[in-house]
This record gives sequence, structure tokens and C-alpha cells, in this order.
Amino acid sequence: MPAVLLLHRKRVFDDRTITEMKLWRVPAPVRGSRHLFKYSLFLGRDGERIVGYDNEPGKGDHRHYGDRQEPYVFTTPERLVADFLADIRAARRR
Repeated sequence: MPAVLLLHRKRVFDDRTITEMKLWRVPAPVRGSRHLFKYSLFLGRDGERIVGYDNEPGKGDHRHYGDRQEPYVFTTPERLVADFLADIRAARRR
């Protein structure tokens, strides 16, 4: 079974800030993760990442706040999106 794209949303705000969310269901866990999802969620502006969530092979589930990276505990796709949207709201208030 090939990977199936479940979600792809992109938004460009008036201040040139971009959000993009991509979520796939994959046939086997990405190396470093224990679930059947591959994801990349991004908030940035002018080539700079402000907030990002991803599970690239070998690193597993993690999130970025600027240059800082920390582990992320993935539970469900819904929780992932909710956590990311909460971080977007907090970042845009700053």
C-alpha cells in the first residue's frame, strides 16, 4: 500500500507568514516513530522557521521553535494538528 496524503493545507497571511500542514498515512512507521503517519507542519516567514513539527526518518517525532528542537509525543493526528495550531496562535501573538 502506498502512502496516502490525508491533509494538505497552506495559508499565506498578510504579513507574509506561511503555514503549511502535510499529513500522510504510510504503510509502515517512519524510522524513529511508532505510528503509521508521516507529517510536516510549518509556520515561517522570509525563509525562517518559527514553529515546525515533523518526524523525519531517524529523528522521530519532534518539534522546532526557531532553532530549538525538542521531542514531541505523537498520540493522534487530531492532537498533532491541535497542538500545532495552538503554537501558531501563541507565536502570532508575540
